[in-house]
Amino acid sequence: MSLQSKTALVTGSTSGIGLAIARSLAQQGANVVLNGFGKPEAIEKERAGIEAEFGVTAHYSGADMTKPEEIAAMVAETETAFGAVDILVNNAGIQYVSAIDEFPVEKWDQIIAINLSSAFHTMRAAIPGMKRKGWGRIINTASAHSLVASPYKSAYVAAKHGIAGLTKTAALELATHKITVNCISPGYVWTPLVEAQIPDTMKARGLTKEQVIDEVLLKAQPTKEFVTVEQVAAIASFLCTDAASQITGTNLSVDGGWTAQ
Repeated sequence: MSLQSKTALVTGSTSGIGLAIARSLAQQGANVVLNGFGKPEAIEKERAGIEAEFGVTAHYSGADMTKPEEIAAMVAETETAFGAVDILVNNAGIQYVSAIDEFPVEKWDQIIAINLSSAFHTMRAAIPGMKRKGWGRIINTASAHSLVASPYKSAYVAAKHGIAGLTKTAALELATHKITVNCISPGYVWTPLVEAQIPDTMKARGLTKEQVIDEVLLKAQPTKEFVTVEQVAAIASFLCTDAASQITGTNLSVDGGWTAQ
């Protein structure tokens, strides 16, 4: 598989799943545009590392995913630099946990903006260029919570259900343009963010590390194993191949059996 001459814009890609997807696409020859927050030196290390390791061009955009004008500018800058956004991966996301009647309005607005609305804004900006080229791949990172709910995660669950619906709608609109639109729905993925939560949970609940992993984090996943960022990235890369040209409008679960229950 080769994605040489293609350009991928991956939001929320300075760490975790997004970075793994960007690296996987770069490994296949695609130029990449990283986006997200973090320490400038850490982001630059990842950007330069991708160029050195895979021999592609990697740019970074600090566009704020809550601001439609910055999103539009990021897409325009990518098109100016590379000619087009061939592959769009909407991965940016945040989480906040609270009961609905106590949920801060500003947190609701922020989660909907970053987890859902930003995908609409990137797609709206990138689709015209894909139509002109007659080729495109749009991949949205959803979640097991695009299919099932958990308490205290109202904004996140609503946003991820929205991503699933947005994916289907766009797939139908673009079906005759050789542009596929799919979403990937991981369960719990082993990332530094998840790992960092374990000590606090151990302390709060009086559990061992093993108990936190098995009884809290992996309670919903029948395999009792974390999904890896590399597994999610491999699926995203596959969706960009010719072999996946008839896969569109799908929600691919990668959740250790969570949503089969």
